[in-house]
Amino acid sequence: MSEHHDVPKGHEPHALHEDHSKGPHNPKEINPKMSSDIAYWSKEFNVTSQVLHEAIRSHGTHVDKIRAALSHHP
Repeated sequence: MSEHHDVPKGHEPHALHEDHSKGPHNPKEINPKMSSDIAYWSKEFNVTSQVLHEAIRSHGTHVDKIRAALSHHP
């Protein structure tokens, strides 16, 4: 019987958190269920994730529509 802390753990990449620095999953659509997309596009549009989610609910997931909607955001 081995204890879990004695077994070396392999590296587990956190892709959903690392990908936002490389770019979005899809450059034309925002996937609101992917934290990496939300992080990337929030930074890109200089808004909070909450503002981005509200824009997605109102305008859909197409990047151009979100960009246009957020261009009027203070």
